Amino acid sequence: MEQSIWSHLPLLMRSSSKESIEYILQTLWRTRKIGLDSADRDILCGLLQLQNETDLDPLLVCLRMLIRKCGRENVSKEDILKMFPREVLPELQRLLALLLQKFQREWLDDVRKEKENNLPRLKTMTWNMANQNAESANQHAVINLKLQDDTQSVLGETEVKFQLTKDTVDTMVKSMYRIRDQLSDMRETSEH
Repeated sequence: MEQSIWSHLPLLMRSSSKESIEYILQTLWRTRKIGLDSADRDILCGLLQLQNETDLDPLLVCLRMLIRKCGRENVSKEDILKMFPREVLPELQRLLALLLQKFQREWLDDVRKEKENNLPRLKTMTWNMANQNAESANQHAVINLKLQDDTQSVLGETEVKFQLTKDTVDTMVKSMYRIRDQLSDMRETSEH
């Protein structure tokens, strides 16, 4: 019979204190993007009094699942408890639910800040007309956007270029005028 991933959670009961389990959860959160290095793995094995490091990995997978859920969604204590199958000891369920809730607000804030920092912002926008000969059927505008993006390059910029044909630009301008006229009509109707 195959062992459930949850069957590894009782290894947490080997830790000497609740603070040790808190440390394990915070370490897993801190290393969520890069993984544990050998020094962290040694510390966690020591906290859990594990002789064999291979017992650590299934436990970490299970804890990372719980952390991911609590770090991305605002789940209640009851929702956390529902995640555990019956095979997990009730006292262990309560302890983990308590600790996950304790760190949840901090983790949600971290995720929110990461999302805000990762969104590129428009830095500059330039455009020029190519093939400006009036008789040319190949007229197009080249749009060049420079986005401030701290995650992409040393300079913190990402450059995006695209072309719009004369027909596309004409259609866009006509649509904008149509929208302007519709909004004007709506405003005039509401004033009467």
